[in-house]
Amino acid sequence: MIHRISLQTRILLILSALVFITAAGAIISICHTYIMDRYMNKFLETDLQAIQASQELENALVMQKGYVTYYFQDRDPVWLEELEKHNASFGTWLKRARQLAETTRERNILNEIDAQYIRYGLSRDEVVNLYKHNKVDEGYNLHKNVRGHFFKIIELCRNFNTAYVERITETQEMMRERAGLLNAMAIGGLVMVVLLGLVLAYILLNHVLGPIRRLALDEDQKKISGIEGDEVKALSRRFENLIQDVDQTRSKLELSQEHLQQAEKWALVGKLAAGVAHSVRNPLTSVKMRLFSMERTLALSSSQKEDFEVISEEIRHIDTILGNFLEFSRPPKLKMQKISPSDSVDMALQLLKHRLESYDVKVELIREKRLPEIPADPDQLKEVLVNLMVNACEAMVNGGHIAIRETRRVFEQEGPVLMIEMTDDGPGVPESIQARLFQPFFSTKEEGTGLGLSIAQRIVEEHGGLLELESVEGKGATFRIKLPMSGDVSWEKY
Repeated sequence: MIHRISLQTRILLILSALVFITAAGAIISICHTYIMDRYMNKFLETDLQAIQASQELENALVMQKGYVTYYFQDRDPVWLEELEKHNASFGTWLKRARQLAETTRERNILNEIDAQYIRYGLSRDEVVNLYKHNKVDEGYNLHKNVRGHFFKIIELCRNFNTAYVERITETQEMMRERAGLLNAMAIGGLVMVVLLGLVLAYILLNHVLGPIRRLALDEDQKKISGIEGDEVKALSRRFENLIQDVDQTRSKLELSQEHLQQAEKWALVGKLAAGVAHSVRNPLTSVKMRLFSMERTLALSSSQKEDFEVISEEIRHIDTILGNFLEFSRPPKLKMQKISPSDSVDMALQLLKHRLESYDVKVELIREKRLPEIPADPDQLKEVLVNLMVNACEAMVNGGHIAIRETRRVFEQEGPVLMIEMTDDGPGVPESIQARLFQPFFSTKEEGTGLGLSIAQRIVEEHGGLLELESVEGKGATFRIKLPMSGDVSWEKY
């Protein structure tokens, strides 16, 4: 029967039993501690005070008897004052005892004490009155009769004390029985824990650790030398290799999925761009030519000329969008030649010279010496740089500063690279959109197509390089172009 239960279920059942026994033991111990604390508080707050009250009643009564005797001897009024104090003290302690009484027996004893004390008080006051009037013989005879009430009250006070002592004894017996039961349960729980622990150890040794040991030793004999008998290290090494393989496989799978998604987007955009170009661009060219002809032949007013300029500008904007679509849908055919990337930087700066001035943007070129020559397409690299600089200018609304730094670096993964960093002091790129900035059709501009950075990234990747972004919102942005020193080097994204 037990062999039909899975190993996982058996281990879980044993662990559940161990947890249950431990939790039950803890709960029982907490309950027992709580009960002990409650009884201890009751003993300190009720029982002990009740015993003290009975003793104080007896003491107050004895003191009253003594002061009556003292008054009989020397007639000093001070003894009567002390008598009155202890009379009041007796009443106070009797009231306190009534508040502490819990059983009918205790209340009956206190009622009897109260009744006897009233009779005793009347007789005592009569004795004192006779002594005041010098009726010594009559007072003395009555004084002897009052002693009967006195000893009766003393006996009742001791009975009250005995009742509480018996109750404390009963509580002690009950606590001993509970402690014995708790000890028996603790011993039983300990035995169960030991037995379950042995069963769990047997299962782990024979069904878990044994197979692991055999697997580890087999791996040790096949691949690992120098750690004979240390199956933990062997198994750990094997799991590390498996984890590395899984991580590499997952990274390649994610990269393949990303490339597949990009390829699907590019295919869709290619079809769309081809259809749009075929259906729109030719008529658009005819419209541009006719507008140009009409503008030259017609005598237009200033407002009409302004309208013509707006129409022409919008048509040029449409033509630019169509051009971007066509460029994105058809991968660039690189015309590779041995050039220095510094040449492309110079061409881009020369091309945008007047535009940079119109944007009130200052460019700082940081170049220790020109970058070495590598196989590259200078026009395509120039297009990437132009795109990045135009984006920076548009981001810096009120002008600003662009720093272009040319360096040669060696990275652990990429190896030796030529790097062009372009840093602006614009508003930066929010972290929430940085991951999507290079995706096709994603744009933060109202009139942007969202293809400029996608095209720039693809051109750099066609050169075997990487285009990276580093930005903190409010502190500008840095675009980093990494080109391999060797033309046949390409990297995976990381």
